[in-house]
Amino acid sequence: MPLYLTLELCSLIIPLILSFDKKVGFYKQWPALFPSIFVTGVSFILVDIYFTRKGIWGFNPHYHSDILIAGLPLEEWLFFIVIPYSGIFIHYILFAYYPGAFLSDKITRIISVIILAGLMLIIVTGYEKAYTFFYSSLMAIVMVFALFEKTRIINRFYVSFLVILIPFFIINGILTGSFIKDEVVWYNSSEIMGIRIFTVPAEDIAYGFSLILINLLLMNYFRKVFHKNQGI
Repeated sequence: MPLYLTLELCSLIIPLILSFDKKVGFYKQWPALFPSIFVTGVSFILVDIYFTRKGIWGFNPHYHSDILIAGLPLEEWLFFIVIPYSGIFIHYILFAYYPGAFLSDKITRIISVIILAGLMLIIVTGYEKAYTFFYSSLMAIVMVFALFEKTRIINRFYVSFLVILIPFFIINGILTGSFIKDEVVWYNSSEIMGIRIFTVPAEDIAYGFSLILINLLLMNYFRKVFHKNQGI
């Protein structure tokens, strides 16, 4: 089995099994989760296809299957199902067992201002680097939207994302060359800042942050739509 696919199966199997945990009942989120994954996945895939065609990043054929769709390996398409599912599962299980683990509005605003200032600096200084510019900009936009979102989901997400970063660095570290010869996913050095955490480009944090948070925001939207249609 190709390494990329193996990593995805390892990422999914435990969250999928524990989705039926009585305390969490994550399977109850599926009606809102799957449409969110679809909408977000389509958007990210379109960018993915463009970046691959432009040589901004690419995939090592030694580590993925021979099935290619629009120039992307099958595993890359599955990525936008597996990773959001696993990340959102962590978000929900954390607050099922630790419901008080969220930040106050004041602390959330302070952290947000600091992060947004950092992102603005990166955007201004790295505007010529496509990968850096795009995902730094996307993270900034999503953060601002989340700050005005009435459910205060970002107060919780700042906490859960710290936990999500643990498996993120393990999986993404392997994908970018940790513990293996060469990378599963390579990056054009002229399109990133060149700052890496282990082997993971710093921009991937903005990528992962945006991917999961967009899904969480869309889940809230789809819940409202479903409730409205049900006359609730």
